[in-house]
Amino acid sequence: MNEKTTVIRRKVTADIKAPVQLALFATVPLGAEELTAAELMKLGALEVKTTRGGVSFSGERELLYRSLLQLRTASRLLVQLGQFSCNSPEELYDGIRGLPWEEILNPEMTISVDCSLRDSAITHSHFAALKAKDAIVDLLRDKTGRRPDVDTKSPDLRANLHILKNQATVSIDASGEPLDRRGWRLDRNDAPLRETLAAAIMMHTGWDGTVPLMDPMCGSGTLLLEGASIATGHPAGGGRQFGLMRWPDFDKHLWERVLKEERAKVLESLSVPILGYDKDPKAIIACRENARRAGLSYTVAFDRKPFEETEPTGRQGVLVMNPPYGVRMGNKTELEQLYRKIGEVFKRRFTGWTAYLLAGDLELARLIGLKPSRRFVLFNGPLECRLLKYELY
Repeated sequence: MNEKTTVIRRKVTADIKAPVQLALFATVPLGAEELTAAELMKLGALEVKTTRGGVSFSGERELLYRSLLQLRTASRLLVQLGQFSCNSPEELYDGIRGLPWEEILNPEMTISVDCSLRDSAITHSHFAALKAKDAIVDLLRDKTGRRPDVDTKSPDLRANLHILKNQATVSIDASGEPLDRRGWRLDRNDAPLRETLAAAIMMHTGWDGTVPLMDPMCGSGTLLLEGASIATGHPAGGGRQFGLMRWPDFDKHLWERVLKEERAKVLESLSVPILGYDKDPKAIIACRENARRAGLSYTVAFDRKPFEETEPTGRQGVLVMNPPYGVRMGNKTELEQLYRKIGEVFKRRFTGWTAYLLAGDLELARLIGLKPSRRFVLFNGPLECRLLKYELY
């Protein structure tokens, strides 16, 4: 065991008994790293540093709990256990065994190992994950006489192995299911927008609940419900379970205190309308059910209406939309007509408003006929998109 691993092992072991600074990492959809960093700094995180696809930071257990509840743009939260040199399968096995798994895992629990690697002497991630799993279960068997079972779908403890340039970082996943699964969106349309991306869009708009908000192609209502949750302070993860709740050192009393504090910050209502429209009656039914589960039935209103019939509710406001762009929905001719219609509606009806449109196809977006005042790069899964801002003078 090298010195680096020894130091991190002491920190992890101490965490079971007393508060310490945990080494933490948030995995983030590409393009949203700076937004997540800002969220973490607002929560009081220390040593916040962005990297492609993630943000590293540090904090005590309370910050970890609060981050799980409040982070809106992160996909997962990892607690780092250790780092070590990894030039061969033997070094990987020994490095994994050198970590204090007996402090965080027992034979009654289930486990799985995820692995990602790049520029590594070990070239197959599946092989590396199996080798790491063997090291963990062998250690537990040697310590206790029994070994934990493997559950790849819903394990009690999900370990994360990342190997970059023959340096291994080992973490455990505090999230369980990805953080974009808030627990309220059970009804989805044909091309649902992930909640984390919707939150990133709403944060870029800067909408704070002081002017009307509208989505005239609302789909399953994700943009409006994320925006309303941000403005009212609803905890992003207030209605779901997390992976760390199955850990032996889960502090239920601390969790309940943090959850109570976050729920106490929630605003009962907003004084401006939040309106979602869609021509599909099934989409509107799904939106209303999602709003009910999110506790926002009296904050966000949904109604059936085609896009060309929508009207502004006031002289100023924010309009957000995620129109189809041909990857999974629509054909080219229909989409070209739609984007020209979007430009016409913007210019004729929404003078004085600010519009934000997520564009997955910039050629289609040009048919709107308006010059965006700003562009933000965001990724919808693997697809690079632009969030276009239009000042509708």
